[in-house]
Amino acid sequence: MPEQQTPKSVGYRMPAEWAPHLRTWMMWPTREGFWPDMEETRRNYVTVALAIREFEPLTMLVRPEDAAAAKSLLGSDIEILTSPIDDSWARDAGPCFLTNGKGGRAGVSFGFNAWGGKYQPFDGDDAAADAILNAAEVPIFHSGLIAEGGGVSVDGEGTILTTGSCFPNANRNPGWSRDRIEQELKAMLGGDKVIWLPGNAEETETDGHVDGIATFVAPGVVLIEAEGPADHDWHSINVANITAMESQTDAKGRGITLVKIPDAASAVSSDPRFCRSYVNSYICNGGVVMPEYGIREDGLVREVFQELFPGRRVSLVPIPAIAIGGGGIHCITQQEPAA
Repeated sequence: MPEQQTPKSVGYRMPAEWAPHLRTWMMWPTREGFWPDMEETRRNYVTVALAIREFEPLTMLVRPEDAAAAKSLLGSDIEILTSPIDDSWARDAGPCFLTNGKGGRAGVSFGFNAWGGKYQPFDGDDAAADAILNAAEVPIFHSGLIAEGGGVSVDGEGTILTTGSCFPNANRNPGWSRDRIEQELKAMLGGDKVIWLPGNAEETETDGHVDGIATFVAPGVVLIEAEGPADHDWHSINVANITAMESQTDAKGRGITLVKIPDAASAVSSDPRFCRSYVNSYICNGGVVMPEYGIREDGLVREVFQELFPGRRVSLVPIPAIAIGGGGIHCITQQEPAA
């Protein structure tokens, strides 16, 4: 019996985030009781969506009963697709799109269990990846791995960056060895090498997604959270991730340059979930959309992004209500690449 076809076996690969996009996908906030102020959260989502729409088309998944209200806030430039979603984290519940370099596109639908069963229900979000891929009219590859898009970063040239605190966690993939997870990521995303960072087991919402720690910004270049002061809550965790990254090479054998940026430690919030990550920004056509916390580091990080992407405009967007939910701009977006 022939082996089951995988994306990699038929020539597909997940392209880098900076590759050209056809559109961005987002999901409308819905989970009552999760967001302290649902109306402010939705206004934050509108602000992010409109900032991205300046660079590329955007489609918002919305519950049917929320469609009219969402449309009135989003305006006519944002497309609405109705789907019975549970909440609004498109990076994690959405698919990973693939291309084959020959004009073909496809997508991977991983299993989704709300970051290890932290929130109920999640069946609507588990179906979101298929809903998006069906709307995009591309072939779907289904994986038995429980995985979220925020748990991987790729360079588009065969390297996958992830964390040991997340996918191997027993709350997602009990019985899966790290080696089996690695092989599945390679097969599904078209990778040749997986780089494992320790991650952050103390980050209790996602169990340490890589997109709040480090991300590829070019082949051989990784943006990573700096160590921070010694009394920083996650100083030792940041040091461990930097140390693990420093000795790595990519899938092509190149050394990796690390670009360190601070987090938004001085941003004031009493909520323990508050996301202070600048790494959690989003690269789109002609632009970079990053969080604005109203602190000195905003300008410093903007300069870094402008140096990394001189041909793109850096747009700062305040996201106080989204950050309270434990995520950032990258967490609520998912790119659909052009062929």
